[in-house]
Order: sequence, then structure tokens, then C-alpha cells
Amino acid sequence: MLDKVEFVAGSDDEKSRHDRVAFRASVIAGLSADQKTLECKYLYDDLGSDLFDQICDLPEYYPTRTELGILETATPEIARMVGSRAELVELGSGASRKTRLLLSAFDTPSLYVPVDISADYMMDVAEQLRGEYPTLNVEPVVADFIAPFELPKKSGKGNRLLFFPGSTIGNLHRAEAAEFLRSLATSSDADYFVIGVDLKKDTAILEAAYDDAAGVTAAFNLNLLRRINRELGANFDLDRFKHKAVYNEVEGRVEMHLVSRTAQNVSVGDCEFEFGKGETIHSENSYKYGLNEFADMAKAAGWRSEQVWTDPDTLFAVFLLAAPRP
Repeated sequence: MLDKVEFVAGSDDEKSRHDRVAFRASVIAGLSADQKTLECKYLYDDLGSDLFDQICDLPEYYPTRTELGILETATPEIARMVGSRAELVELGSGASRKTRLLLSAFDTPSLYVPVDISADYMMDVAEQLRGEYPTLNVEPVVADFIAPFELPKKSGKGNRLLFFPGSTIGNLHRAEAAEFLRSLATSSDADYFVIGVDLKKDTAILEAAYDDAAGVTAAFNLNLLRRINRELGANFDLDRFKHKAVYNEVEGRVEMHLVSRTAQNVSVGDCEFEFGKGETIHSENSYKYGLNEFADMAKAAGWRSEQVWTDPDTLFAVFLLAAPRP
């Protein structure tokens, strides 16, 4: 949606080849940089998605349970404002636990469109929802929702609500997040937008949430190297890397890194990369916001802030935004 690009439809095999070429190009470019990086969207293969679901249930990982608690309070008001026959478009569908709160509260929702890069995982979730809501039209879209993609045409039966839970907006650099919000305001045909935003807080709380005692987040991060080995013919030795999470207070973000335990060389196909001991691959950012900071960014992007809900400890916020008036 950020820049209009025309794609020619092809077979699943052609799409798979296209995706693998893009994956390889991203990995080679990222590992060639002075600060080695990998795009966080590639964390979410099937195993990565399963591991992230486990992370959401960890005691240290407050965002999921906190956002769920907020939504349990906010959903009746959201449903009242959005109205009957609503179309729900979820960006990054995940396990759709939060989605069920909205679908159950809405008056005869007409359409649910999950948008996710992990195709098999999303299709399984979509099939579950078809069974639970037999009158609901479910139309999955396999796409990286940060890149250009097409949504089903708006039916006109009810308002369209974008749903972006989990503070995934935090994975984007601040300028990218602002542009993303602006593009959605102009190109998604949405009437409303519900978005979860993780708030700035004590460093110890933040770092524990991204480096749990059970090591699930470490397995999630290291699985990215396993995926590169499997899909791109690399030879990463996972035992020679470790997970690290640190809060960068200046940037206002938690950073996830993969740290080389020793000096080593790694090949990705016919490309070789040298790692010094302690050198890192920066694999994910999770930006945190102040309430006014995010509200101002949304307003500058064209959205009207209708309501915001937080938990008692102000760890997390759910914003209800309205589309710009014609």
C-alpha cells in the first residue's frame, strides 16, 4: 500500500520462487551492511508463528494479556461505533484470539479479511473461524501488509474496520510507521482503525518481555537462522549464536540481536560473510510510544483519534481512530 506496484498473477510455484528471490536478496543485503541486519518479517515461518504464540503466553510478556484485558473493556464501545454488518480487516492475523472478541461483539459482521505473510498458518486460523462463525465470509489475503497488496472491494453493507493489534506498529522505524499510517488512511477504504500500541516504561520490564527465562524468545530469534539454512542453503551453526535483547533508551525501542559467540565465517549459497566474536545481527526493533506521541503521529497521518483505552498500570494502549472526513 505504501507505493503502488503492479504484480502479474501467477502460479503458487511462481509466487514461491518470487518470495524466495526476495528473501535471498534481503538476507544478502542485510548481512553485507556494516551493522548486519535481517528483516523481522522473516521471523514468521510456520515454526516462528507457533513460537510467537508461545511467547504471548509467557509471564514476562505483558503485551498480549494486557491488550486482551483492554479489548474486553473496549470492544462493546468499538462495536457500537462501527455499527452493524461491519467488515473487519486484520493486519497480521496471528492466532486471532483478539479478533474473536470483536467478531463476537459485532452485530452480524459481514466480512473478515486476515492479512498475513505466513500462508499455511493463516489458512488454518481462517478455517477455524469459518467453523466458529458459519455466516461470516472469511477471505484471507497472503501478503506482507507493509508492502503493496490488494484487499477485497468494500461491499457497502457496513463500515470497514482495520485491526492492528499486538503493537506490531512498533516493528517499524518511526518514519516508516508514520508513512504506514498515512498510506492506510488514503488507500484502505477503512472507516475506523483499532491499533494496539506498547507504551514507554521501566527498562527491566521491557527487556524481560523480550528475553524470557524459558528461552522461548531466544528460540524464536534463532529460528530465523534455521529458516535461512533451510530455504537459502546457508550453513549457520545455531549453537554459535545467542539471543540478546536490549532497550535503547535514546531511540525508544527494544532491539533484538543474534550475537556471534566466536569469530566465524558463514555462507549463504555462494556468498560468504565474516563474523567477529561478539558481532551481532540486528533482527528486530520494537518501538515504544508515549500516549501523546502516538496520538500526534496518527493525527499527522490523517486519522482522527476517537478514543484511547489503557490498563491501570499504563503499560499498553488501544487507540480507536477514525478515517479522514471527505
